[in-house]
Amino acid sequence: MMMVSTRLLPMPLVSLLCSVLLTGCGNGTLSQMDLPVNQNASFTVGDYGHGIDPLIHQYMQEKQVSGMVVAIIQNNGPVEFHCYGITDDKHRYPVTPDTLFALGSLSKGVTAEVTTLLVNEGKLKWTDTLETLLPANTPLSEDARRITLLQLVTHTSGLPRQPMDLLTLENLLSYFRSGENFYSRLDEDSVLSYLDDFSAPTSAAPQYSNLGYALVGYILHRRTGETIEALAQRMIFTPLKMRHSSFTPDVLPAYAYRALGHAGDQPTFIPRGELTPDWVFHQNMIGAASLYSSARDLSTYARAHFTSTGVPPLDKAFKDVTHTYYYRQKEAANIAWVSDRYADRNIIWQVGYIGGYSSYIGFDNVNQNAVVVLQNSFNWSNYIGHSILTRLAVKTDGMRK
Repeated sequence: MMMVSTRLLPMPLVSLLCSVLLTGCGNGTLSQMDLPVNQNASFTVGDYGHGIDPLIHQYMQEKQVSGMVVAIIQNNGPVEFHCYGITDDKHRYPVTPDTLFALGSLSKGVTAEVTTLLVNEGKLKWTDTLETLLPANTPLSEDARRITLLQLVTHTSGLPRQPMDLLTLENLLSYFRSGENFYSRLDEDSVLSYLDDFSAPTSAAPQYSNLGYALVGYILHRRTGETIEALAQRMIFTPLKMRHSSFTPDVLPAYAYRALGHAGDQPTFIPRGELTPDWVFHQNMIGAASLYSSARDLSTYARAHFTSTGVPPLDKAFKDVTHTYYYRQKEAANIAWVSDRYADRNIIWQVGYIGGYSSYIGFDNVNQNAVVVLQNSFNWSNYIGHSILTRLAVKTDGMRK
């Protein structure tokens, strides 16, 4: 492939190219959440059987996915696990409810809930601004000074997904060929330098921001002196007995048997189905993208958002994240989570992409339903979890009539 030096391009064009090329390299609004019109595999949900198998089998064949797991909770009943395929062609470990997957941006949900717990403890305030949260000598534009902690966790700060500059574009183009991590710059403390000339957009609409969550990671460590791993283990994972979840996954016994990531819709120039490198962060981006977990742990985590955990501070934090701060019919902004409105209820959900993985978690707290979908392939399609969850709601409505 012939390359043109990006150093010869004017900055507005670089910004435009980054915006176009990075479409989908993160979360939320860039995912395919609705069942495709050409999806011809019929499926049923809610009977604790194999009704979803046709949907999964067709998807895995079309996308060349080697391993998937789906966890379903209906009306706060027992978890139903559907496991498909293998971790990779070399090791060929069967996927189980305890197989570890990289979760990408699902990490942000846990990090935001740790932040919520700290706010509720009085150690932070949602109205705290970057002017007070960051070191006094941090160069901040007037707009950057006014960004609040709440705006960071709800993606309403106006900060972009990542810096739009020549180096970002060069790293992205390299990623398309190698699959290597192109967010390493956000992991470093030099991330603060991007705030010097920040100008807030005219619209207050949510704008997904990995840059914003890198700042959250920086702030949490600076204000508490603890890593996000220590905070999450103490405040969330241990109380919920999530023994297969960690922001430093290589410490987990099951890490050697994890599902390995594969190319899918991305990276562009790596053949679909080939292994891709793991993405590893060391500082600010750990809380934004480093979490590994299993379907079993995540089903426990999802259930805790609509039933009591027996830990009042945790129950309050999980209730707080269901509150919407920017209303719209689709993809309204909560704390880390987003919500879609269907009839008389909200479906609250997140998606994550990293390296060679895609993930989904969603719940309906009215009907006490939840769905987790993990796959070891990078595909923008996250309609499986959403389709199952919305059909569960319809089924429950029918049972009530």
